Amino acid sequence: MLIMLFLIMLSLILALGFLLAFFWAVRTGQFDDDYTPSVRILLDDDQPKRDNQKD
Repeated sequence: MLIMLFLIMLSLILALGFLLAFFWAVRTGQFDDDYTPSVRILLDDDQPKRDNQKD
């Protein structure tokens, strides 16, 4: 029975840690730009310059 109490307390502490990490991420702006990553694949990259010289 003592091990069950220990595991419950451990899981609550772990859940609190994840909740605090989530609130920290929201407050520091980690989730501000949710549009750009989804369309980044559709945006064109800069094309490298080609040399007109033939070897």
